[in-house]
Amino acid sequence: MRPQVWIGPAGIPQYLVKAKSTVDGVKAVKKLGLNAMEVEFVRGVKMSVEAAREVGDVARSLGVRLSIHAPYFINLCSEEREKREASKTRIWESVVRADAMRADVVVVHAAYYGKWGPQKCFEMVEEGLGELADRMREASIKGVKIGVEVTARKGQFGTVEEAFRIAKAVPSTVPVIDWGHLFARMGGTVNYAEILDLWVREFGNMHMHTHFTSVKYDSKKGEYVDEHEPIDRERPPFRPLAEELARRDMSITLICESPLLDADAVKMRELLEGLGVTLR
Repeated sequence: MRPQVWIGPAGIPQYLVKAKSTVDGVKAVKKLGLNAMEVEFVRGVKMSVEAAREVGDVARSLGVRLSIHAPYFINLCSEEREKREASKTRIWESVVRADAMRADVVVVHAAYYGKWGPQKCFEMVEEGLGELADRMREASIKGVKIGVEVTARKGQFGTVEEAFRIAKAVPSTVPVIDWGHLFARMGGTVNYAEILDLWVREFGNMHMHTHFTSVKYDSKKGEYVDEHEPIDRERPPFRPLAEELARRDMSITLICESPLLDADAVKMRELLEGLGVTLR
């Protein structure tokens, strides 16, 4: 048994190869022996649908799996209705580009609890994503999922339980496990086997989309925080995850969100290859 693995950077390569555009980034990913890339819309959706289609054509020809990270400025639990509506618009614009480029998931930081608290916030996220799922169905968008990311901050919507629960409640949504975020949220620990087993129990052999980076320990706060560091810092360590994957027959994407992006993505690939796992 061997896993089917896709690895690539969150954004265009900048360290081992200097890419100047998203299309160049896809080509660079292939040259580096990687097979995935997450297109970053985190500061806003500025790519046209036509450009997204071109990116998708190039990626498809090279066998590179694409995903999208939606803008950070999303809060489906905002106290202001205008901000909730703007959040849905940003997600929708990302979904339309994902459909054009044939990306399989749009990763979203869904909300902050704010004054509502976890349960009310869950209901608001469920309602907002439900509206988007309806809109996707009406537009015949079938190949894209909205990925609800596990978040690092305890004031954010995005525990493992919430991400899995919302995916069960709303069509066209999936959980996205960010291993660094989970490590921070759990106070500096992560049980890879437990999460992978949970995925298989809940979703069977469905493809799993994940992020990986090391996170910073803030000695003044006495806690791990959502600041990304190179994977050599080992907060959390990558090898135990690689060893778990080498023992499993599953389909998974590992998007490297380290500040070293493509360089650390190559390190991840090399570590997996050392365990007998070759990329898809």
